[in-house]
Amino acid sequence: MKAEILSIGTELVSGQSLDTNSQWLSRELNRFGIAVHFHTTLGDDLDENVSAFRIAFDRAELVLMTGGLGPTQDDLTREALAQVAGVPLVENAESLAAIEAMFARRNRPMAPRNRVQALLPEGADPLPNSVGTAPGIWMQVGRSVAACLPGVPHEMRLMFEEQVLPRLRRAGWITNTIVHRKINLFGKGESDIEAEAFDLTARGRKPEVGITAHDATISFRITGEGRTEEEALRSIEPTVLLIHERFGPLIVGEGAEDVIDGLVAQLKRTNATIATAESCTGGLIAHTITNVPGVSPYFPGGVVSYANEAKVNLLGVPENLIATHGAVSAEVAEAMATGVRDRFKADLGLSVTGVAGPSGGTPEKPVGLVYLGLATASGVHTRRLEIGPEQPRHVIQSRSAKQALNWARVALMPLPDAPG
Repeated sequence: MKAEILSIGTELVSGQSLDTNSQWLSRELNRFGIAVHFHTTLGDDLDENVSAFRIAFDRAELVLMTGGLGPTQDDLTREALAQVAGVPLVENAESLAAIEAMFARRNRPMAPRNRVQALLPEGADPLPNSVGTAPGIWMQVGRSVAACLPGVPHEMRLMFEEQVLPRLRRAGWITNTIVHRKINLFGKGESDIEAEAFDLTARGRKPEVGITAHDATISFRITGEGRTEEEALRSIEPTVLLIHERFGPLIVGEGAEDVIDGLVAQLKRTNATIATAESCTGGLIAHTITNVPGVSPYFPGGVVSYANEAKVNLLGVPENLIATHGAVSAEVAEAMATGVRDRFKADLGLSVTGVAGPSGGTPEKPVGLVYLGLATASGVHTRRLEIGPEQPRHVIQSRSAKQALNWARVALMPLPDAPG
């Protein structure tokens, strides 16, 4: 079956508010094997609401609408649905009693206008709202079913779970459960990773594997299906194991986890500490680390040594080193990493220095040139990054920080077993 989601509200089409309801509903329906084919967002206009309903009923068996169920004059969902169905609005005694009871519990008088929320298209069933005043609407219109839900996100979600899902199950529209598992990788480009995963991402493969990229993190999204959630999860486990076998060192986590989560996991595993020295990233690396709860035992501190004087005075970088090689150089990155490791008595010292732009670049040292340093008990090493002069300042800073964090993560990972 096909589903369509309609979101009502002038604040949505004007850009004043973000439509998160459609995203959430799509994910939930997809979990249960109901494919959403269309999203429609429209303002508080009766004719446009009527037209949107008619289009949706013509092309989808299930139509979910959020918004337009309040008591004000621009809440038009009830009236639009009644017009499309060709029926009058009638007061529902059950809904009116629930609205009055809600106001009574809150010790507030009910305004006469709230009575309009108890109006339903004739033949429709109310969807009780356990946390708000606006009841929803469940109605058969031709071959399609409409479920109208409040626009307030927490009311909408609860009504969907308490009222809509049971009705979909009783109608026999939910027979399978679909699950997703997202595995995140960092350290190679999307095309390189895809080249090693053609068999995984092949069209028609079961379970289905998609690949996406965001902020240089590459994600495999595995979709499994089964009669129960447990069966669906079992169906994707062999693919998960295959991805771990093939891409193990690149995997930083699952779901919302990214490089920083992978680094903190390694810090906890090894009980190591890390200190940071930053120039062009201006504290972004330290900020990213300290955003993770529970990281205090592993991060004694960091230094933002933006000016050359700070590099000399706070980190002990020799002045002649800066004079000879420049602040943006492998030599200075090395000295910064060593200096911050020594000063904080950390296991790892991580440094970054570069040209973030948009000005300050030269033919020898263009915008986007960045050097990283990593000092450990076994020595100090540097890396050169060429992120590109065409990239904006925040991208150069973000990618530099992420590359640095990932280098530290990999440095803490156990070495692969030597061949037998």
